[in-house]
Parts: sequence; C-alpha cells; structure tokens
Amino acid sequence: MSHGRRPHAGAVTTPLWTPSPERAARSHLAALLDAHHFADYDAAWAWSTDPATMGDFWGAVAADTGVVFHSPAAVPLERDPTSVTGARWFPGATLNYAEHALRRRGPATAVISHDDARGDRAVSWDELARLVGGLQRGLAARGVGPGDVVAAYLPNVVETLALMLATTGLGATWTCCAPETGVDGVLDRLQQTSPRVFVAVDGYRYGERTRDSREDAATVRAELASVRHAVMLDLLALERPAGFDAWADLAGDPTEPTFEAVPFDHPLYVLYSSGTTGKPKAIVHGHGGILLEHAKALRYHFDLDADDRFFWYTTTGWMMWNFCVSGLVVGATVTLFDGNPSAPDADRLWSFMAEHSITVAGVGAAYLVACAKADLVPRLEHDLAALETLGATGSPLPGSAAAWVYRDVKDDLLVASFSGGTDVCTGFVGASPLHPVWPGEISCRCLGVALEVYDDQGATVRDVEGELVVTQPMPSMPVGFLNDPGDDRYRAAYYGRYPGIWVHGDRATLTSHGSVVITGRSDGTLNRGGVRMGTAEFYNVVEALPEVTDSLVVHLEDHGGGPGELWLFVVAPGADRETLVERIRTEVRTRLSPRHVPDHVVVVDAVPRTLTGKKLEVPVKRILAGADPATVAAVSSVANPESLDTFVALAGSRRPAPDA
Repeated sequence: MSHGRRPHAGAVTTPLWTPSPERAARSHLAALLDAHHFADYDAAWAWSTDPATMGDFWGAVAADTGVVFHSPAAVPLERDPTSVTGARWFPGATLNYAEHALRRRGPATAVISHDDARGDRAVSWDELARLVGGLQRGLAARGVGPGDVVAAYLPNVVETLALMLATTGLGATWTCCAPETGVDGVLDRLQQTSPRVFVAVDGYRYGERTRDSREDAATVRAELASVRHAVMLDLLALERPAGFDAWADLAGDPTEPTFEAVPFDHPLYVLYSSGTTGKPKAIVHGHGGILLEHAKALRYHFDLDADDRFFWYTTTGWMMWNFCVSGLVVGATVTLFDGNPSAPDADRLWSFMAEHSITVAGVGAAYLVACAKADLVPRLEHDLAALETLGATGSPLPGSAAAWVYRDVKDDLLVASFSGGTDVCTGFVGASPLHPVWPGEISCRCLGVALEVYDDQGATVRDVEGELVVTQPMPSMPVGFLNDPGDDRYRAAYYGRYPGIWVHGDRATLTSHGSVVITGRSDGTLNRGGVRMGTAEFYNVVEALPEVTDSLVVHLEDHGGGPGELWLFVVAPGADRETLVERIRTEVRTRLSPRHVPDHVVVVDAVPRTLTGKKLEVPVKRILAGADPATVAAVSSVANPESLDTFVALAGSRRPAPDA
C-alpha cells in the first residue's frame, strides 16, 4: 500500500475561461503546431520532451525566433540519455544574449520606465542601443571583459536594464541585488562573485518615503575586496560619497554597442536562491540557455511579440526581472515599475497598466489575493481594453482569486499562472493561448519541460499529489553554482533523491486533463496520519475567511509515532480570537480534512517572508522544533526579520526548563 498520496480533490469540469477560436488560431503557438504538423498541444509537448526529438524541438525554437549563431553547432544536444545531468546544448555554437535583446532598432519605444522619484520615461530602441554602447565603452575603460563580473545594487529602472545589456554584450557576467536588500544580504550574495566593478544607487523613493542608500552602498563597496571601480547612479541627485565615480562618467557619450560572441553556456548572469536555510546559492545561467528558454516561454506561452507592451511587477533581485527584460528578445516594449504599488491608491498597478496600454502583465499571486480581499473592482475604474494576458507567479494562485479577476478585472483575459524557479529562471508549468484556465490549476506543462509527478516509490502518477520532477534536461538549467568544484553542491541540490532526475522540491498534482496543481514545498508538507496535504491547499481555505489577511501553517512531527502538532499562525487585525479560531477549525474540518484541523491557532502581527515574498514555512518549523534561529534562516534574506521574534519567543516557552 502506498502512503502519502492524496487524490486531487479540487478538479472541476468547467473552466473559468476558454480561448476563442480566433485568438487560438492567430497565436504563435498555433503557428508552431501547424508548421510541424501536430494535431494538438499534447503531441507538440511530447515532441519537445522525447529524448529522441527534443534537440530538434530546440533547434526549431532557435530558427523560429531568429537566434543568430556566430558559429553554428553541428548538433543541438549531446547528452547521456540516462540522466538529466551533463547535457551539452548546441556544443561549439557561439552567440550573445544582448545582441538579440537589441536587434530591433528605430524610433519606436523599447522601454517605459517608471520610478516614484522621477516619474515616467520612454526610451526608443535607438536610444537604448546607444545608451548600452556608451556604458560598454565606460566598462571597457575600467577593464571589464569576458570573465569579469559587474555587480549592481540598483532599482528597477532603465539604467539598470541598459547596464545589464552592456555588461553581457561585452561577454562579462551580470549580478544584481535590489536596493531594499540590507547590507548583510547584499554581501552574502555579491561576495561570492568577486566583482570587478560595483554600481550602486544613491537612493530611491517608495511612494512618499525616500530612502538614502549611500551609506549602505559605501559599506558594501568597502567589503568587496575584488572591486577596482565603483560607480553611483544619482537617482535622487544626492551628493556622491568618496570612492564612487559618477554615472555620467560611466555612461559617457551614446554610441553603437558591440557584442562579444561567446559559447552557448558562457556565464550570462548570477542569480541567488532565497537563502532561508543558509547563505544563498549563487546560480550561474548561460547566454544560450536563457535566450532560448525565454524566447520559447514568451513567444509560445505568453504569445508575446513586437506589438505588445510587457510588464511584470518585480524587483531587480527576483528572477522575474530577468524574465521581464527578455521581452526585448521577442521585440516587445518592456515596461518597468519601481515604487509603491499601493500609492497613492490601492489600485495603483491597475492604473499603471491602463495608463500605458499594457497588453501582457504579470504580478505576484499574493497581489491578486490582496486585491480580491480589498474588494477592488479595477474594471470600473480603469480602461483595461488592451490587457490580453495577466500572469501570476510567486505562490499558487487560489481559484477564488482567479475568479475575482474574471469578475472584477476583465472577463476575456488569459490568466496565466506560471510556476518554476530561480534555478531555471523560468516556469516549468504555465498557460498558453490554446488552453482553458481552470480554477486553482496551472493550465499545462510548458514546452520543452519533461515534468512528471512521482509517488513515494518513484512511480509516475496522475490525479494524486506527489513530487514534482523533471526527467529530461532543459537548456536553462544552471551552468552550475559558483565556488562548487566538481558540481557537488549542485548535484546534491537537485539530483539526490532519484538518480539522474531533477527534483525541484514542490508537491504537485498532474491532472488527467493535463493541468498541474502546485500544493506547496515538499519540505513544508503537512503529513497527518499518513494523509499529506500541501500548504497551498490549507491557505486557500484559511485565507478565504474575510478576517484573515495572511497565514502560515507548519506541522511539528512526533518522531515517536504520534500525530504531531499542527500550528496555524494568522494575521487577522481586529478579529475576535475565539470566534475566529472556531470558524477556522470548522472550515478546515469540512472543506479539507478532519485530520488537519489545527491543534494551535495563534494570532500574529505578520508572517515572515523572503525578499521575494515567499512564506518562511520551513525556518519557522525548525525554530519551533528547537533549532537555533541563527542557523535556520539568513536574516538578510528575510523581508521582515522582526516578524521572527514571535516564533523565537514561542519556541522558548515550549522548551522545558533546564534542570537546576
């Protein structure tokens, strides 16, 4: 008997939205299927993930999206067919990511950049290219070339985007932290990269609040022993501290950019894991893998092209910033927003989308949940006629939030849930212009992603919850981790459970109609009496209560064989605790499982989250189990570290007093 598998209980037969035949037919995805004579998406997906034909698929993506190889590859893929690891994509090929991001030219708008300090700025394709060229000249004068790292401490503005393209166009490697990250968090990340040049901002504005970043920037600069040159972007026009060159000196005069032809897997940029269980992993991504993966995801799954305006609400420290920038690769206008999404009004992002006629937008799923909780009705206040696709990522999107979008935002809209990770800088599962949108589900496995769900014995399952795995290589899987000789940490991170199989760490259900339900992180699963439940399912029920604005649940196992303790923490300002606790227990008992009624319900001021908004379930669990708080989470990776104090105090009260 197989324990720990729970049937998919949320399946429904009626989608929230189905693409019209006209929309489906005019999509890039439909054109791909027609060009290769596939009857449906499932046949194309099988072609893209079959070991015998997946190289042909990625070769077709390269051809269809116009990838320019300076030196071609004899074959698209060399690999050991028994393992995901060790694949060599397009061996011998050379190319450059930045060249593809800047191949469109002319007076049309390439980037719209908003920050709360300066307002809106539109930059044409010609202006962007020449800004990049000027920055390249400044970087080269400071000795930057292939093999060097340029590290940034910059906000989500056009200057940051241009500097990234200038760096990578030269064949150097880019890495960036958002300026709201504390000094310790920045150093935990950037010290791993040994940068040659460090570029920081003097400060930024978040709504009505202005933050001076100069002292933090100077501290980081002093601790980065490898840095030979430091530069400061004067966003707030504050006096520049000693040791920093002016941005204008780096940017110089606008000029045409150049592009270094580099190997397919040459380092493009370094991204970082969340760092909630130790120092963040420094994940190296390559030029070719990111170029192909982002071109595929944006062109076929988001149906993005030169007629679109693409916006994703993100910071520069989250992989979705890198994904958003790749809108340039398919010729779209990229729209950046740096500021308070709730100022001057709670619907600021909807207003921004309307102001700029955004056609494809993306936000965190938590933002949509919050909008629904606040009873916003954007369709009554804003002209969203241009909006065709609304992405959601960062956490599972509850069906109730998706239903709110169709009721109160727009009824004819592709709500594109997208789930993957920094590890691959893309989504494993997402939406498409050919698929319906099902409440609480992600429409399909993405092309080129051989995703399956395994049970505890490693067998493939359908319609029951299990472990999300990827059984074939992807071009955007990491080149490796920094400072990881022999790739030991890299292999341990993903390939330790099933030999040769990527285990991502998510619990999921692959439904019989091809959609995917993400139910939470594997290490946060709630296992009561052999019945497993993902935390996302729990939150869908608890956070549907109007009094609850946020929640976090953990299960403390009893290693002696008992049921353990289920602890639920809720943020519920002004609620009557006794009434709320009874309502929660009733809802969980009737809508989820009697076994998962929480043993303890604690009202807290805030739920601890990472800098990218993910709940710190595992660190809280370890703190309550008695672990030293200093060892379970890097404080620099926590957006609201003061929120951990409640859990540390609770852990202390649970421990028996030491013997006298």
